[in-house]
Amino acid sequence: MNNSSEKSVIYMENVKKVYQMGEEKVFALRGITFNVNQGEFLSIMGPSGSGKSTCMNMIGCLDRPSEGIVKISGKETSSMSEKELAELRNRTIGFVFQQYHLLSGLSVLENVMLPLRYQGIEKHKRIPMAKEALEKVQLLDRLNHRPHELSGGQKQRVAIARAMVTNPHIILADEPTGALDSKTGKSVMELFRTINKSGTTVVIVTHDQNIGESADRCIRILDGNIQSDQILQRV
Repeated sequence: MNNSSEKSVIYMENVKKVYQMGEEKVFALRGITFNVNQGEFLSIMGPSGSGKSTCMNMIGCLDRPSEGIVKISGKETSSMSEKELAELRNRTIGFVFQQYHLLSGLSVLENVMLPLRYQGIEKHKRIPMAKEALEKVQLLDRLNHRPHELSGGQKQRVAIARAMVTNPHIILADEPTGALDSKTGKSVMELFRTINKSGTTVVIVTHDQNIGESADRCIRILDGNIQSDQILQRV
């Protein structure tokens, strides 16, 4: 892969992350380098403890490297304040989690509107934007429901609508099918594929080989190092 940062939406160069655990140092990332261009559909795979979650935290502006360069949409994150990181996250990245992270006291529509509220968008504009996102995930008929009234697959589609609603550069999904049966998981992956075709970069972090290999490109991480970075042949 070409490691030029000019057109990269995600750029990492010799990224290391070391955690101090008492007197012991834990090397979560040992100098990884890769870049992702706008519009790619990427999976980051690895077993528990491989470093993939730390890598995800770097992409998601949830953490900074101990050494090396991380650029998200051209912005280097290492010297940013917490406020600057939060602003970059909110404007650039949509998150999807295994356990959905929907607020139980809010309706489907209100959950999807939340990121727009954080961006300071007025309510009369938030509502049609959230409805448009819910239409894309085929859940307009559930907009007044509460999360407990939805199936697992429906909850994940609400979470995807919430991630999409700000038109982020990157959708970052952490084990997005981990709590779903295989059929529902497949439909969720098809939804990510549709989102990707619209030009959004999609990054799936997973330990599941079937999910990882349904992307166009797969980076495998083991013991804090990139084991392989390959373009996958789609049938």
